[in-house]
Amino acid sequence: MRSNRATVRAGVSLAATLPMVAGALALGIPAAHAADHSGRGALAGTKPAWATAKADKGAAADSSRVNARVYLAGRDAAGLAAYAKAVADPSSPQYGKYLTAEQAQARYGATKAQVAAVRSWLKSAGLEVTSVTPHYIAVSGDVAAAEKAFGTQLHNFAKGSKTYRAPAASASVPAELKGAVLTVTGLDNAPHKANHKEQLPPPDAVFKNAGPFSSYYGSRTASTLPSAYGQKVPYAVKGYTGKQLRSAYGAGKHTGKGVRIAITDAYASPTIAYDAANYAKQNGDKAWKTSQLRQVLPADYTRTEECGAAGWYGEETLDVEAVHAVAPDANVTYVGAASCYDDDLLDSLSKIVDNHLADIVSNSWGDIEANQTPDLAAAYDQVFQFGAVEGIGFYFSSGDNGDEVANTGVKQVDTPANSAWVTAVGGTSLAVGKGDKYLWETGWGTEKANLSADGKSWTDFPGAYTSGAGGGTSKTVPQPYYQKGVVPKGLATANNAAGNRVVPDIAAIADPNTGFLVGQTQTFPDGTQRYSEYRIGGTSLAAPVIAAVQALAQEARGGKAIGFANPSIYSKYGSKLYHDVVDKPTGKDLAVARVDFVNGVDASGGLTYSVRSLGKDSSLKAVKGYDDVTGVGSPAKGYVDSYRRH
Repeated sequence: MRSNRATVRAGVSLAATLPMVAGALALGIPAAHAADHSGRGALAGTKPAWATAKADKGAAADSSRVNARVYLAGRDAAGLAAYAKAVADPSSPQYGKYLTAEQAQARYGATKAQVAAVRSWLKSAGLEVTSVTPHYIAVSGDVAAAEKAFGTQLHNFAKGSKTYRAPAASASVPAELKGAVLTVTGLDNAPHKANHKEQLPPPDAVFKNAGPFSSYYGSRTASTLPSAYGQKVPYAVKGYTGKQLRSAYGAGKHTGKGVRIAITDAYASPTIAYDAANYAKQNGDKAWKTSQLRQVLPADYTRTEECGAAGWYGEETLDVEAVHAVAPDANVTYVGAASCYDDDLLDSLSKIVDNHLADIVSNSWGDIEANQTPDLAAAYDQVFQFGAVEGIGFYFSSGDNGDEVANTGVKQVDTPANSAWVTAVGGTSLAVGKGDKYLWETGWGTEKANLSADGKSWTDFPGAYTSGAGGGTSKTVPQPYYQKGVVPKGLATANNAAGNRVVPDIAAIADPNTGFLVGQTQTFPDGTQRYSEYRIGGTSLAAPVIAAVQALAQEARGGKAIGFANPSIYSKYGSKLYHDVVDKPTGKDLAVARVDFVNGVDASGGLTYSVRSLGKDSSLKAVKGYDDVTGVGSPAKGYVDSYRRH
């Protein structure tokens, strides 16, 4: 499944929402730096929403260490956002006129003079400069030096059951540096990290599915199990493979030849090359060519125990195998982060942009919006904008917890999928029939009921909600122009009368009950490590599938980069190029029967039987037209070739 930054942070107050920064995210333009009474420029969004007067526990110790990043605004932040919009808009005369990484940095990056001035200011306050990149200057020092540099006191604040350090007021910079500094991160020390969902089994503990299975949707009926919705239901598929997905989403003869796709996650699987090659051989995918799969990895890894490093291996394996299954000739570069923290994930994204490692970037991780802070949102958006002007498109999974109410108690979307500068990928339940024929899709949302003790009924049918595609209306990001006229007003204005960003933009297969077959080296109970296969899903499947479909589309347009795809995606709305996904495509409620090993590996511990209802995504509904489960829909036959005309 999808990896979520800080999903299970202990004691986090999830009711707090981020302050709206007017205009800051509609086009990603940094908010104006307001001058305070001292003549310094305040950095909007640097005081977290949870750092309230009521939660204030007093001043942090002067000797405590602070590790921060001062992000550089560059020489023309407004111009960067404007050009990023223009090159992505099919109606703009600048559409597709991308810059190289060097040109983008020369036109919009920080000047040497700006870098020197910011460094001088930080050092004069007593902070040690630990690294300098084209995007930020990292510093380290004690609290006293940080307070001097950023013009604010650092206090301890209660956050749920724990206490963290944060600025007591917005950080600020000297007036002469207002135009040079975008934001500062790290002044608060609440964790910003990613954790795994239980549905993604870590490779250090084996997981296998029990049968019976359907080989395609409906091929095998659970005739000996109770009915659901008045009829016998099919067994879950064993797991779709590349041939079935390529047919469902209209790949045709396109294979992604010549297109570069990057994948970001944390850490790196030590068996990825073997697993990917073995999977392709076992499941009829084209064999990997020499150098077709490469990895760009950090010199050192950190926080491996805290982040559960081994658990990320399965995420990388799923992403790599799904991309290759749909776009078998695309070149794949895996860019691993040094840890599951935002700083390291941002560094991985920046590597792709600064070196233009790919035109399409798949990202199967995120966090709830309430845990995002405006300083980090600004840092992410700047990377996405630099990518856009270079013709790089970022695709983020929308989440696996529907409206997040069951998970957090608060209705909200996930981030960075909420960014106006990325393509948020929602999820579906997919039915591929005999002969690889596309039958239908529902919005992904699962309710589960277990078999009763006497085997004659499903207990508390249809059961409890388990998971579903993330979606909904952002509380912090203004509505981007490309959603206007497409997204229903009721959705856009759910949290703001002026309209906000709604997630997702597009969708693909995600339901693990109609999921993808993945192959991975795992550790078995006897201690041996060997390759095995299992079915998996989540929007962390949908994201690489859509990234691969976009690679096919880029090939169709002669290899010219699509770049930031949302304006193009929305310009095709309402056409036959999309499957308009609804929750009851057949007019009836749908379900599949599933059999699992109790111990996750074999029948020695017994079997469990359940029925999984489809199209039941918390409060979110997949309806005719745009919706907050599947966006504009999923790619249909003709979608890939439609890019020939642009």
